[in-house]
Amino acid sequence: MDEEGQKNVEEVLDSANSLRWEVGGNLHEALMESIYGDASRIADRVVTREGEKTRFDWERNLDRLLTSRWTGFPVMLVILAVVFWLTIAGANVPSAMLATLLVDMGHPFLKGLVGSINMPWWLDGLLIDGVYLSVAWVISVMLPPMAIFFPLFTLLEDFGYLPRVAFNLDNMFRKAGAHGKQALSMSMGFGCNAAGVIATRVIDSPRERLIAIITNNFALCNGRWPTQILIASLFIGALVPSAIAGLVSAAAVVGITLIGVFLTFATSWALSRTVLRGEASTFSLELPPYRPPRIMRTLYTSLIDRTLLVLWRAIIFAVPAGAAIWLLSNVTVGDLSLAEHLIEWMNPFALVLGLNGVILLAYIIAIPANEIVIPTILMLTVLSAKMAGMGEGTGVMFELTDDDSYMNVFKAGGWTLLTAVNLMLFSLIHNPCSTTIYTIYKETGSVKWTAIASLLPVFMGLVICFFVAQFWYLLVG
Repeated sequence: MDEEGQKNVEEVLDSANSLRWEVGGNLHEALMESIYGDASRIADRVVTREGEKTRFDWERNLDRLLTSRWTGFPVMLVILAVVFWLTIAGANVPSAMLATLLVDMGHPFLKGLVGSINMPWWLDGLLIDGVYLSVAWVISVMLPPMAIFFPLFTLLEDFGYLPRVAFNLDNMFRKAGAHGKQALSMSMGFGCNAAGVIATRVIDSPRERLIAIITNNFALCNGRWPTQILIASLFIGALVPSAIAGLVSAAAVVGITLIGVFLTFATSWALSRTVLRGEASTFSLELPPYRPPRIMRTLYTSLIDRTLLVLWRAIIFAVPAGAAIWLLSNVTVGDLSLAEHLIEWMNPFALVLGLNGVILLAYIIAIPANEIVIPTILMLTVLSAKMAGMGEGTGVMFELTDDDSYMNVFKAGGWTLLTAVNLMLFSLIHNPCSTTIYTIYKETGSVKWTAIASLLPVFMGLVICFFVAQFWYLLVG
């Protein structure tokens, strides 16, 4: 390069450096102005200067209430209790309407329809008394609670409250060797365990996510609430004067729920120190600002993405359950049906657990959906106790309308207070439903962890029922 060319290059470089410093200086100045501007706005919000009136910051005061170590937990329990109450109380009417439409009206209509075309009795029973009734019970019992719980839960999420729940419970879950965000998946599990398993996606650590998946079954899902409420009302509430029977029954159900929460922490702690050993990971939880929920998005997310998806999976698994119930009740070997043979075979083992063969068989049959446990128990009790005039036929699930009728069936089945208490415990601590088992497999992609998540609660439930029964027998003689 000649001397003139070298000079031109140097001039271009000098111009570029000058421009860079000028632009850099302007950017630096703009950046500093932005930082000081933000600091000034923050100071105006949180600092009260001398002579100024104290400003009320509703977000800061609300956070003090919702995240305080003194008020955070009571408020959290009250909010969750209100959500559960609205779910249970609000679902009663639509559940009854669906049961009337699908069971009381739909079942006789279909029976008359297939009767008019002379369908074979066994195919009629298998399809209508078995498959259809199973699906009808699942829809009528499962749909209304989910359609109420999931929108309420999503509203709390959109409002910004659920991250505060995780903040409150973070320390407890870390002490159990789990992740603070497990509080969110556990709370979702109270609506549906399958949805709770899906909610564990918010946990980044594979180890801690597995702990959350395995223990989510201890959250009492909406399919188990009817069983808990019915048994508590009939057996626990009956121990006290009628004026406080409702309160005592509710306290018993809350007690079972708290046992589930305790088992969640205890099992998380045990897993984190054995097969899933490791240190609890730390995470930075940013509490989002409170914001008004978006109603249409909430309805879409909760009803389409959660409610209908979970319901569809439950219906798919309810079909073979209904067929199995009818076949076991109607296929006979000797003078007894297969169901009666199984009940007699299970009874000795079940009595040691404080249960009976009917309950164990009902829970095996009802793996596809917890919603059909009570109708199945009633049908099997009537079948095994030879109760004439009760129910609508062999293998036909049914429910009753008054407490006295329920008690008559349960007494005929030899139920005691121990049977009721251990049924409530086993309802809490047993295998997940088929929908949840399938979801666990989809989320983990592992047969091993799906088997552990399915069998561990069964083992724990049997052990706990055994010790409660042995204590009871020792106490009452």
